[in-house]
Amino acid sequence: MDSMKLLRSIPLFESLAEEDLRALSLTLERRTFKAGVMIFAQGDSGSAMYIVDSGDVNIHLPGEASRRISLKDIARGEYFGELALFDEKPRSASALATTDAVLFELQRSTLAHYLERRPAAAMAILRTLSERLRETNTMLSARAAKNVDEEFDKNLSWSDRLADSVAALNGSWMFILFLIVLTAGWCVVNTLAMLKSPIDPYPFELFNLVLAVLIALQGPLIVMSQNRQSLKDRARADTDFKVNLKNELNIETLLRELSEFRAEIKQNGQ
Repeated sequence: MDSMKLLRSIPLFESLAEEDLRALSLTLERRTFKAGVMIFAQGDSGSAMYIVDSGDVNIHLPGEASRRISLKDIARGEYFGELALFDEKPRSASALATTDAVLFELQRSTLAHYLERRPAAAMAILRTLSERLRETNTMLSARAAKNVDEEFDKNLSWSDRLADSVAALNGSWMFILFLIVLTAGWCVVNTLAMLKSPIDPYPFELFNLVLAVLIALQGPLIVMSQNRQSLKDRARADTDFKVNLKNELNIETLLRELSEFRAEIKQNGQ
């Protein structure tokens, strides 16, 4: 993927004109990193953002191997380190190339020169950054744990509830016994001369037609219920990730504060 297409795929720059995008893409510097190489570490001075052309990058909070907190895995077409374009503060996390990676680097000075000539483009960039900051604040400040089943049940339509009921009924012994009793009763009524003119004489074509229609209707309803169950499982996994991430961040904060508290006690004791 060329640098211009990569820029176009990034929300920060998707609203730029074709000519502006081409001019900005020419300023990108191509960088290569071997697997296991640290692109930058938390606390480093940052002056550039990176766009992944190939390979994978892991964004994490540093620590020992067992205590490293993984924040996000960055793949082809994604970007990271964009905050360094707008301030001179140290990096807030570390970036590690987990595979051989090719990145495009955009320097702060290059973007600043571009925005001086195109100030209208700054609004789109600021809008995207604001959205990402709001998402992060929501994740860290809001209650991460939630009952996924309750959230789904609140938004179920009558057709969704019907599909779930059909799927639950089809997977029960009650339905199996009902079909056995119905089939036996139907055969008995229509073969043992209990009726002068049977509704469905042997070979029970009407009954076979009813069963075929029943099966044809059951299939889509069961698939609908299974698809919704897959969405539930995905939502549960996302909730578990947010809970684990928030817990790890809180534990990391407690450990850091405890370390500072011990250092202060030790200093006062001397």
